[in-house]
Amino acid sequence: MLSALEEGVKGGVWFSLMDKVCKKSNLKSSSAKVVANGGSAGVDHVSVEAFANHLDENLEALGRTLRDGTYRPSAIRRTVIPKPGSEEGRPLGIPTVRDRVVQGAVRQVLEPIFEKDFASGSYGFRPGRGCKDALREVNELLREGYTHLVDVDIKGYFDAINHDQLMDLLKRKVADGTLLALVEQFLKAEIFSSMGSWEPESGAPQGAVLSPLLSNVYLDPLDQLMESLGFRMVRYADDMMIVCRSRAEAEEALATLSRWCESAKLQLHPEKTRVVDTQIESFEFLGYCFGVYKGQRLIYPRKRSLEKLRDAIRAKTKRKRGDSLSQIVRDVSVTLRGWYGYFKHSKKRIFRDVDKWTRMRLRCILRRRLGHDCRSRKMDNFKWPKAYFAEAGLFSLEQAHRLESQSLKG
Repeated sequence: MLSALEEGVKGGVWFSLMDKVCKKSNLKSSSAKVVANGGSAGVDHVSVEAFANHLDENLEALGRTLRDGTYRPSAIRRTVIPKPGSEEGRPLGIPTVRDRVVQGAVRQVLEPIFEKDFASGSYGFRPGRGCKDALREVNELLREGYTHLVDVDIKGYFDAINHDQLMDLLKRKVADGTLLALVEQFLKAEIFSSMGSWEPESGAPQGAVLSPLLSNVYLDPLDQLMESLGFRMVRYADDMMIVCRSRAEAEEALATLSRWCESAKLQLHPEKTRVVDTQIESFEFLGYCFGVYKGQRLIYPRKRSLEKLRDAIRAKTKRKRGDSLSQIVRDVSVTLRGWYGYFKHSKKRIFRDVDKWTRMRLRCILRRRLGHDCRSRKMDNFKWPKAYFAEAGLFSLEQAHRLESQSLKG
């Protein structure tokens, strides 16, 4: 996409971008991603399936309204989803399917323009980068002798993004007024929730296709500032760590961060933002807990990550579930395999404990089907041993970890 845009750049500022957004091939590419991601309908109650059933007509209409300037974003449907460790939950904005397609088309044009200049320490929502890369960098820095860090928490980041400052940042690289106006319309789109409706004065709704890119654009000046001052900041969206060689350096980094946040109209959480001595204190980052035991550094899933896994397995191993054991085992194995793919660098005891607990859930289903008391478990291990579930095809975290460890040893 970037090579196709080169014709419209002058002095680092990009002109004539709206025609790229409107191209049918761009809209079609965006719609394919929207359809693949699925999700709920927006305020117009048009589902992804219904939109896809008339795809050519819908894309033609979108292209036409974008070209003639009559396109207007619909309101955002706001809902709240559970957030581990929080009674408030996480607000989620759900645009209509048509708006998701247009936002995706805008993102596909803007992303290559900004992506090439983003800081190296930014990993969230970027092509070819992810959580594991951010975790790997933090771990490598600790191994290199970095002993302290600033554990950063920005209060309600996505809802706090200042629209004026964000638009100013976009204007540094984009001079297409029509495209900028469209982005601003998305930011100002009315929000509908069970509490009423309102036009937001700040924020980029979590759940909107364009928001991850806009959130990176907004925090990029912080990334660049920290990098220019020699601080090692590792950021995934609004989850970030500033890794330092001493407490004094960490305190200096925190002071710099506080000043920048004030200028960006963002607020640090006073209780959750802290300086951590990693030699004696634990910290959490992207689902993992980094701890120390008897001078040895340990990395393992944080408590909430394990709770989410158990909740997912509980949902698939209800005692009254009528599916065959083989089907239940297949469903559970999908969850376990995906979880292992992310948490495979944990200590092996975690895998053994999860395997044991999962087999206990499955034995309870089998026991109930035989009409036995679910509280009588003494003979379970003999009747349905570990080998029984292995033969049934149950994915074993412990075995996967053992095999991977052996392959790494050579």
